[in-house]
Amino acid sequence: MDFPWLILQLYGCGSPLPLMVLEVRRKIWYDQMVMTSEPALATFRHLPRDKQERVLAAALAEFADRGYHAASLNRLVAQAGIAKGSLYQYFPNKEGIFRHIFQFALGLVRRTLTAVKEETLKENFFTRLEKSLLAGVRFSREHPRVFSLYLKIQFDRNVPFREEFLATVRRHATDYFASLVRRARSRGELRPGLSPAAVLFLLDAVFDRFLQAVAVPALDVTLGLHQASEEDLRRRVRELVGLLREGLAA
Repeated sequence: MDFPWLILQLYGCGSPLPLMVLEVRRKIWYDQMVMTSEPALATFRHLPRDKQERVLAAALAEFADRGYHAASLNRLVAQAGIAKGSLYQYFPNKEGIFRHIFQFALGLVRRTLTAVKEETLKENFFTRLEKSLLAGVRFSREHPRVFSLYLKIQFDRNVPFREEFLATVRRHATDYFASLVRRARSRGELRPGLSPAAVLFLLDAVFDRFLQAVAVPALDVTLGLHQASEEDLRRRVRELVGLLREGLAA
């Protein structure tokens, strides 16, 4: 069922509804679609692994390279080597595919962060920050389309579910930093009296801005991170974490 058609059926063709109301109605409509599409998603999850990977890779490439609105399902299915009708057996609509790709990309990021957190558990707070930021750089270079998808969502105000997706990313980042900060405080590695909320905001801002500069040359006019060698990146990471150490360390 098409959402604009549903709006016309429910509310008629009179004065336009406020944008907030339209967004709420669209969200309700989408949630209803998702609730009825669980069997379809289950069908997708039971596909052979290689077929799932083809569909996910094609969808990620289409949305990351072209953005949501310019993405074509015809190109997607051609790249994945499946019929368009098959795609609708797995997902309710274009928005459903987009949401699934976002969750898929988020899962990759979370697994990377979990691995770094566990591997650095015995190290001090600032070493953990260095290794976390370097892991973020490696991830953005090994999975450039995942980071490109994030940037498309961040900078295109018309992407569906933008506010929800960005808030989800920020929450996961904050949860990650909060776990590092809690351990550092318990070990006496941070200066007493620091505002936990301010520390988390600072870490999230520094990391996010650094990774953007690595990925997009136009967003970096000072450090030259986009084409930096591994050695130069490590030096810049040490510099930034050194500044954080000066302000935060006990």
